[in-house]
Amino acid sequence: MNRAPGGRRVAVVLFNLGGPDDQASVKPFLFNLFNDPAIIGLPSPFRTVLARLISSRREASAQANYALMGGGSPLLPETRRQAGALEQALGTRLRGDEIRVFIAMRYWSPLTEQTAAEVGAFAPDEIVLLPLYPQFSTTTTESSLKRWAEVYAGSGASRTVCCYPEAAGWIEAQAEGVKAKLAEAGDRPVRVLFSAHGIPESLVARKGDPYQEQIGSTCAAIAARAGLTDWSICYQSRVGPMKWLGPSTPEAIAQAGRDGVGVIVTPVAFVSEHIETLVELDIEYAELAHELGVAPYLRAPAVGLAASFIGALADATVEALGRTGVAPFGPGCRADWKACPCQKERRAA
Repeated sequence: MNRAPGGRRVAVVLFNLGGPDDQASVKPFLFNLFNDPAIIGLPSPFRTVLARLISSRREASAQANYALMGGGSPLLPETRRQAGALEQALGTRLRGDEIRVFIAMRYWSPLTEQTAAEVGAFAPDEIVLLPLYPQFSTTTTESSLKRWAEVYAGSGASRTVCCYPEAAGWIEAQAEGVKAKLAEAGDRPVRVLFSAHGIPESLVARKGDPYQEQIGSTCAAIAARAGLTDWSICYQSRVGPMKWLGPSTPEAIAQAGRDGVGVIVTPVAFVSEHIETLVELDIEYAELAHELGVAPYLRAPAVGLAASFIGALADATVEALGRTGVAPFGPGCRADWKACPCQKERRAA
């Protein structure tokens, strides 16, 4: 896009976790993940030694899961499509400005340092940092933004969208996906299970991570928009011996079986399809539901390229360009969470 005279050069940076491209990159991806101090809080070099051990032990099983998706993660191609759709939407809203949307992955290509160099070469006047995590967590958003701050040394006035757990377009896209599955269920009784990626309870209790609160506000907003009467929140992808947020998604599926209802599982913290949806939800938990006699077992899709979701990202970007600092798009934290970046910024002022 060519910039009109007097127009701005605007860089929008989308943050996500990333995923291995193929079988060979599974182990280094896992190492990068577990070597992040936001994931394993041990000091280096102990964390690095443990990350090597975990990535070696989990390589074969992870490769088998990625093989079910063709060998690698679909996350980057989907994120590229989202970036392209967002760039197009912003082009119509910010006419006269030159808009580029970049992708910064935390644990695999394009890694944050690579993207930082590309943004620096673009020489933006303005930068909007926009995580593809609707709810803030120290394990996702904070880790991505911290890494960006460490490696970006280019031009541009920067501002951050820290979260958007109740952004209207995000909620609309989720509600539409749920309603489509309710129509598919017909007259059969079903419970909507909002399945979020789990985190250890200690992050909420000790670090003041607002993730659990924001998951709750997202789910309540979707339930209200979709007119739900039977729904619950659960958490998936638990690893390690620590106590994680609960109930787990398998526990929620089992409870639905005891209650004699089917389930519609909705990935409420993921905006695109990847291993946690395509393997964990679609294969592993579907098999569990079959074993427990839970029928129907339906899964609402991730929002992906839903026009309302892309519109929400565009709205968040435009709003951010009119301010400085860190802020949510729409309602953010309700409580005074220690890890909330907005409250950190206010305390530091």
